[in-house]
Amino acid sequence: MLVLFETAAGYAIFKVLDESKLQQVDSLYKEFETPEKANKILKLKHFEKFQDTTEALAAATALVEGKLGKSLKKVLKKVVAKEAHEQLAISDAKLGGVIKEKLDLSCVHSPVVAELMRCIRAQMEGLISGLPPRDFSAMSLGLAHSLSRYKLKFSPDKVDTMIVQAICLLDDLDKELNNYIMRCREWYGWHFPELGKVITDNLAYCKSVRKVGDRTNVSSTDLSEILPEEIEAEVKLAAEISMGTEVSEQDIGNIRHLCDQVIEISEYRAQLYDYLKNRMMAIAPNLTVMVGELVGARLISHAGSLLNLAKHPASTVQILGAEKALFRALKTHKDTPKYGLIYHASLVGQTSAKNKGKISRMLAAKTALAIRYDALGEDTNAEMGVENRAKLEARLRQLEEKGIRRISGTGKAMAKADKYQHKSEVKIYDPSGDSTIPSTSKKRKFEEVEGETSEQSPVTPVVKSKKPKKESLTEEQETETTAAAETPKKKKKKKDKKAEEEPEEPKGEEEVAVSESTEKKKKKKKKVKEEEDE
Repeated sequence: MLVLFETAAGYAIFKVLDESKLQQVDSLYKEFETPEKANKILKLKHFEKFQDTTEALAAATALVEGKLGKSLKKVLKKVVAKEAHEQLAISDAKLGGVIKEKLDLSCVHSPVVAELMRCIRAQMEGLISGLPPRDFSAMSLGLAHSLSRYKLKFSPDKVDTMIVQAICLLDDLDKELNNYIMRCREWYGWHFPELGKVITDNLAYCKSVRKVGDRTNVSSTDLSEILPEEIEAEVKLAAEISMGTEVSEQDIGNIRHLCDQVIEISEYRAQLYDYLKNRMMAIAPNLTVMVGELVGARLISHAGSLLNLAKHPASTVQILGAEKALFRALKTHKDTPKYGLIYHASLVGQTSAKNKGKISRMLAAKTALAIRYDALGEDTNAEMGVENRAKLEARLRQLEEKGIRRISGTGKAMAKADKYQHKSEVKIYDPSGDSTIPSTSKKRKFEEVEGETSEQSPVTPVVKSKKPKKESLTEEQETETTAAAETPKKKKKKKDKKAEEEPEEPKGEEEVAVSESTEKKKKKKKKVKEEEDE
């Protein structure tokens, strides 16, 4: 068996002298305790030294990527091909597959080989003769520096740092622009306050101020390149009747300098946005198609890198940027947020408030797939992103139309609501609840009758007649309230019983008493008339 060992100084090929000792993996390190013991098991067959650091760096990068370098290919053809019947022990299984495919050599990679490589590394100075330890350490240090510099320069993980820096700078520029424009409007507003209401666009406002200067120059200044004709006419009319204070030329000069700064920053911001758009389409085209350049760049910036973002599940991508709200909701046992940075995507923005949660969840799922495709895939096209976005737009239309159909009820499948039926019952007025107390005139008549009967006879049957009358009245009220649930026959029976219970004599006496009282009243009225005539 032959062993291929890669060092910082070159390639070393050893021949195994005693293969029986390799079977004991756990105690193999004991056979490499001293260089003498190691030389009894392994023998150096060939050593190919690197000419310079550049060659060593090329060989190291090829091994890291699992490729077969030119120098290694020459060594294998020169040395190993002569003994093709023997197996070649390799530390990297991927490299062994490439060697077997190109050179048709049988390669071995197993735990025994990995342990053997560790033992060789421990006794490397004793096994490789003709190489001073000082030179070997210097070559190892140079290769380490070169390899780290190469990885930093060409690593795909480090390219997205440009996106992170660009989006952070873009946000800073927006904040500074807002502060500068607010200061410019407030400063020039003391001199010409009407201009701020007429010109709403910030960039056009700063250009107009820089060109006009003092408001007395508005009538003689041509603003047609900056403003439309209607707004220009309004500005000139407002300048004639302005209520602003007078300012000096030095003040106008400082305001103009501030306007220059605002215009320059705005132009640089537009340039930076174009750069960010191009970088996003180059590094993460599918993510850009799904959520846009700014949202995609903010997601990458929040995660740290595109590879870190690819490790996040869809549920984390959905609420990325809303961590404070999430932990507050978990602490207070309330509803967790439905979206974070992904809320600013165009697909979420154009949906109704009712469907924003559903669309953000579906968009996060498709965006997570697009991020992994961009970070780990070899293709750089945006076909998958376009296809997924089309699916999401179709789903969005379906959700919106579903809500419209439910409201209008035009769809037969969706309109499952029952027809409207007026279920209120018509109630008839129940007079049983009215008061059964007689009117005031009857009361007076009853009082008069009582007085007369008490004068005529010591026995008072009227008092006896009152009690059954009150009882009969209360019984009539109870019977009338239950009349709606009973049959007419029962009513007649009850009325007959009540008639039998009531005494007939008091009724006759009451009628006689009433008639006598009416006759007396008539006689009194006649007497009064005769006295008036006299």
